[in-house]
Order: sequence, then structure tokens, then C-alpha cells
Amino acid sequence: MQKSLGAEFLGTFWLVFGGCGSAVLAAAYPELGIGFVGVAFAFGLTVLTMAYAVGGISGGHFNPAVSLGLTVAGRFPAARLVPYVVAQVVGAIAAAALLYLIASGKAGFELGGFAANGYGDHSPGGYSLLSALLIEVLLTVFFLIIILGSTSSRVPAGFAPLAIGLGLTLIHLVSIPVTNTSVNPARSTGQALFVGGWALQQLWLFWIAPLAGGALGGLVWKFLDDAD
Repeated sequence: MQKSLGAEFLGTFWLVFGGCGSAVLAAAYPELGIGFVGVAFAFGLTVLTMAYAVGGISGGHFNPAVSLGLTVAGRFPAARLVPYVVAQVVGAIAAAALLYLIASGKAGFELGGFAANGYGDHSPGGYSLLSALLIEVLLTVFFLIIILGSTSSRVPAGFAPLAIGLGLTLIHLVSIPVTNTSVNPARSTGQALFVGGWALQQLWLFWIAPLAGGALGGLVWKFLDDAD
């Protein structure tokens, strides 16, 4: 159990540091910025690399919504759910803290949005609460279907991290303009703690919507493949 929790801590740390770090440090770098596409691929690559690195130890969840969805689908023991979520949230906070220390070392540093998730005035594209809720639930549902399907016994072993990483990339390509893309309450929590104010006030959505989507995704998969 301790090794599994350590793996979840490291995996979530890498997801937040790599994904949010690309948004904070590299997305808008003068003339050489990686933009939305680069950030989307950064998030996908974090999950892909850590799924191969430590997925064999913990299952490679790195996301409370994924852990919940796998529990609902009968793929993960409920007794481990809370410890996994705690390890994921702590990993995300640690990554956000280190990212803050690095980013603040630049002359004239301004915290800004710090890759936090938001809606309304704090949505990159000015999308409403309803839009944010719908897209976060929908995309998390499909993320769980991708995870459960690609790790099914009916699929050749060893390729799941590719499908999952590319799936997360696609999710970010669609939704960065709407919410900055959460689909992961741990990722949202780490950034919101450093932004404070509006980010903490809106954080509830980025727990409720991904968790609801994760649970729905698990139920959908059980309906599609209850023998797995």
C-alpha cells in the first residue's frame, strides 16, 4: 500500500508539474510559446510516461475522478479510494508549490491565473458555469471509458498508456478554452491553493463535475462490458 501511494504521489506530481508547468512557463513564452496545443500534449505526455513508469505499482490513476470511476466499475477496491485521493492531492499541491517557487524566480513575476481552472470571467474563453459543468462531466466520462476500455482484458496488453495519454491530450485540445481543463480534482486543487480568491471559490465545480463524470464513466463501462 505504501508503495502504491508513493507511486500515486509521484505520478500526480509529474502530471501537475509537467502539465501546469508547461502552461505557466512555456505556453506564452515570447515568440517561442507552445500555446494550447503544446500544453495539451504536455498533459498527455505526463500521464503516458508515468503510466509506463509506475502504473505497474499503483495502477496509474493520478486523479481522484479516475480512482472513483474505477471503483464504480469494480476495478478498484473501495477501501483504497480515500488513501489514493489523499496521495494524489498531496502530490498535486507539492507540484504546484515547486512550480510557484520556480516561476517566482523570474524578474517581474506576476502570479496571474497560474493555470488554475475557472468559469465565467475566469474561463479563458469566457464560458459560463453551465458550459464548464457540462464539458467537465462529459470529458471525464469519456476519459474513464478510454481508461477502462484500453485496460480491458480484450485489448492487447502494453498499449493502454498510449491511448490514455492521447485521450487526455484530446480532452485538453477541446476544453482548455472553456475551463483550462480540469477533469482532475487534484490538479485543480494544487493550483487553486496558490491563486486563492476566485480560484478557491470556484474549486467546488472542479471536484463535483470530474467526480460525477468519473462515476458515470464507470457505470457506462459496466453496462457496456459487465463481464470484464
